[in-house]
Amino acid sequence: MIVVVDYGMSNLGSMMRSLEECGAEVCVSDDPSMLAKSSKIVLPGVGSFFEGMQCLKSGGWIEPLKTEVISNEIPTLGICLGMQMLADIGYEGKEKTEGLGFISGEVHKLVPQPGECLPHVGWNEVHQQAEHNIFKGIEDKKDFYFVHSYHFQAQDSDDVIATTPYCNKISTVVAKSNIVGVQFHPEKSQLSGFQLLKNFLEI
Repeated sequence: MIVVVDYGMSNLGSMMRSLEECGAEVCVSDDPSMLAKSSKIVLPGVGSFFEGMQCLKSGGWIEPLKTEVISNEIPTLGICLGMQMLADIGYEGKEKTEGLGFISGEVHKLVPQPGECLPHVGWNEVHQQAEHNIFKGIEDKKDFYFVHSYHFQAQDSDDVIATTPYCNKISTVVAKSNIVGVQFHPEKSQLSGFQLLKNFLEI
């Protein structure tokens, strides 16, 4: 069973439908105890880093997530804000907010280059930097759909498995052990996005 974490900051309907179309048994839950029954975890999110972490804390998600993701090594996919909250620290919505700390790094505001604007909205290429099962059947430099103004700066370059040519170059897929984070929205990214979700289900 795939548990999609409902902490109050995501479009859960489209995520649930996308996973179900990929063949998953999906439980969207606002009950942290459900994580103990999961075979995989999806942490979605739309909004600011500070608000997201506040919602996770107030909902009682932090310790159950640490137990299942880190101690029990349940495969976990962070999407958009969900990816960013995997980091140690974020600077959106407040000067400094502690993240989950699952993949070492910080979340900073994008710095647009000439001709670019914020937020980064729409389709853009994802350049694969390393082999990973999350990319199975997905050609390099395929387009995915983005909506964000902040990005994940990983401490260890080995954790960055894909980048996107925007604001110079940003990390758009990170991975470590049983954890994967994607900055784009696979549920809005048509065939390539669905393939990525299917790949996650097979990890």
